[in-house]
Amino acid sequence: MPGDPDWPAGLEDLGVHAPLALWWRGPAHALGAFAQSIALVGARAATRYGEHVAMEASAGLVDRGFAIVSGAAYGIDGMAHKAALASRGRTVAFLAGGVDRPYPSGHVDLLERIAGEGAVISELPCGAAPTKWRFLQRNRLIAATSLATIVLEAGWRSGSLNTAGHAATLGRPLGAVPGPVTSPASAGCHRLIREYDAVCVTTAAEMAELVAEHLVQVTLDFPESELGLEGSGRTSEQVRVFDALSGRSPRGIGDLARRAGLSTMSVSAALGALGLEGAARERETGWVRNA
Repeated sequence: MPGDPDWPAGLEDLGVHAPLALWWRGPAHALGAFAQSIALVGARAATRYGEHVAMEASAGLVDRGFAIVSGAAYGIDGMAHKAALASRGRTVAFLAGGVDRPYPSGHVDLLERIAGEGAVISELPCGAAPTKWRFLQRNRLIAATSLATIVLEAGWRSGSLNTAGHAATLGRPLGAVPGPVTSPASAGCHRLIREYDAVCVTTAAEMAELVAEHLVQVTLDFPESELGLEGSGRTSEQVRVFDALSGRSPRGIGDLARRAGLSTMSVSAALGALGLEGAARERETGWVRNA
């Protein structure tokens, strides 16, 4: 339940759309994986290329200490989970039905392995059947509980683009793996890069770079000649939010989160510090940078 020690902190960014409770299966420490996790999602009808990319990405991220979050579907999701388990890493699967109703049926054994070493989670009570709209509903949980979302292979109308949309709305870093320009299976990834400012990533190292600054917050000490007295001592997140502000056009927290590549919670905290510093002020329609 919200307020419990194991409740994923990222769900707070969903506001009124946050789940009322979560049902889960797994060892006691499993939910701690969210503190350092990346979502790998993609098409069910994956190609050999997509599955190979998913395997390499999942194993590479596990080697770097990340947990893998996905939806346990056929194709990209299943390969991401399998590679994480094969690399002796942690993985979390969000279901569109109750945790006692493994879906798809072909992944019963895989879900048992995930529950044994990671976590199988749902916002629906036991016995609930998976439905089409519940698959779309659970995508927001995948995006909210992860530090970043990577789309590995997706068609033009793939359901994984829905997860990417939630990640962008929440201000989470969003990455997409390019594919052959002649492949319809990668058209969705190319669409994310072209229309939604997703970062083009091709290796696990590049995927890890998307969230590197979220792991350790460092104080940036600039010479006074560069930023002035009020600029010294800002954290990296405060600098990114300050750069995303406009001196004339007020910008909302969601817009700033997208521009800065941060969560709405991080942007709110940074704006509070910048406001106390006098570097930014809030208007009726958003925040602006002080001259």
